[in-house]
Amino acid sequence: MAKQSGASGFSHERIETNNLLMIVLILLVLLVGGLVEIVPLFFQRSTTEAAKGVVPYTALQLAGRDVYVREGCYNCHSQMIRPFRSETLRYGHYSVAGESVYDHPFQWGSKRTGPDLARVGGKYSDEWHRMHLGNPRDLVPESNMPAYPWLERSLVDAESMPAHLRALAVAGVPYTAAQITGSADAVRGKTELDATIAYLQMLGLAFK
Repeated sequence: MAKQSGASGFSHERIETNNLLMIVLILLVLLVGGLVEIVPLFFQRSTTEAAKGVVPYTALQLAGRDVYVREGCYNCHSQMIRPFRSETLRYGHYSVAGESVYDHPFQWGSKRTGPDLARVGGKYSDEWHRMHLGNPRDLVPESNMPAYPWLERSLVDAESMPAHLRALAVAGVPYTAAQITGSADAVRGKTELDATIAYLQMLGLAFK
């Protein structure tokens, strides 16, 4: 008697009726697909080397970036301009991977309750940012952005900066020994508002 096709062995029926086997095979497909998509990026210069004009954050800018992340600014502001005319006309040059090689983690984001900030550096004065962060509605009446008045009263934790820069150096950011040891003095006495403004003012300058 002829053996019925698909009744045994590695058949679609066996896969579709065995939950555990289905899960294992799905994970295997995702793993292989992920490796094929992601691994080559580690060997492409455009994604692993800094774009022209992009340099590591100064100690004060890095402290400001930490405040930006801590306060969850990425929940409303992306830092990724898509290569579409509508976006480049509004925000400027589209984002490239080489801009973010020193970001750990990157701040691309996808949600825009507020405008994209990838090219906000130099667009407004320091005083504008100071007023805006203190109370956004003083400058933009229709804004729903929260105010951050405590940033002007909080000092940057200067003593933690050398360890922070040292950790980033291990991750590949080319900080020198002098930059690491001098980072505490570079931010001592500065407020978190000063640091946040310094961070915002350098965003996208390499592509201005």
